Amino acid sequence: MISNSVFLLAFLVISLFTSCDKTPTPPYPIPEPEGFVKMQIPEDNPLTYEGVALGRALFFDPVLSLDSTISCSSCHQPALAFTDGGAVSRGIAGRMGQRSAPSLLNIGFHYKGVFWDGRSPSLEEQALHPLGDSLEMGNHWDLIQARLRQHPEYPRLFHEAFPGLSIDQESTAKALAQFQRTLVSANSKFDQVQRGEAQFTPQEKRGWTIFFDAGYPATPMAECSHCHTDPLFTNLDFSNNGLDEISSLDEFPDQGLGQISGNKYDNGKFRVPTLRNILLTAPYMHDGRFKTIEEVVQHYNSGGHYAENVDPNVRPLHLSEKDQQDLIAFLQTLTDSAALSNQSYYPIKN
Repeated sequence: MISNSVFLLAFLVISLFTSCDKTPTPPYPIPEPEGFVKMQIPEDNPLTYEGVALGRALFFDPVLSLDSTISCSSCHQPALAFTDGGAVSRGIAGRMGQRSAPSLLNIGFHYKGVFWDGRSPSLEEQALHPLGDSLEMGNHWDLIQARLRQHPEYPRLFHEAFPGLSIDQESTAKALAQFQRTLVSANSKFDQVQRGEAQFTPQEKRGWTIFFDAGYPATPMAECSHCHTDPLFTNLDFSNNGLDEISSLDEFPDQGLGQISGNKYDNGKFRVPTLRNILLTAPYMHDGRFKTIEEVVQHYNSGGHYAENVDPNVRPLHLSEKDQQDLIAFLQTLTDSAALSNQSYYPIKN
């Protein structure tokens, strides 16, 4: 006869293996704001509560950098709309990067490539670049993997998020991508006006009219919405916006998309950034050359610099000082304070 203690032991063993093999809890509820393009989520990386929690922990943890001094959040701070306030980002040992850290808000909707030059087709692929870049986190995977496997918490978090997978580049990238897809901003004053929950001031309304070329000839056209299309306030494309004075397409100091595509007509083109929370992301452009939003508006008002591939909407605008201030007043309505303070962005507190 089998004793009760044997039955109890068998039950405990079965329970242990059952709990270890528990599948993650899908789906993590991603907002689908009205008018936004559908977020493209890979079939092999659906968002789960466990995957997002792991990604959030990794995003804020300096353990991923070579000297354990910086994390993803060092260059992408929630309070600054996931930028860092610098002209170019700084990596380990204070090393200066080559470009500005772009905002990650609504990055999950960017399906035409991420980074300023579009080098990565997906967030999973993108997540690994900063880890090994000598100007950013400067690490190598063998060390990252060893640290994560020896960590008191990460083996459990990885198992809960990806049962059956190892702690490796693939699972790390998947977790970071899951978290980044939760960084959704869609509750600015502009959105509230669109939903009938608020009203523009007269100045904001006039700025809206200038931005969308909606009042010509009574109000001037600023040509903004051709590239900064609502509701994402980007067309997700790449453009030369007339920043550099060059005599040939081979002279751009930073070739941008052209360096990736190999097409010289893509030289000097960079991803059109979102204007959501734009007043929080100074300095501006891929190299942070403009310190204020006023400088940005003045650049476009001047018509920029000509090149064979300059965007045709970059032209002298002849905006008055009032026109420019009204336009900036409208841009202020794209600030989403609720997104910036969303506690689900921050690491879990024990």
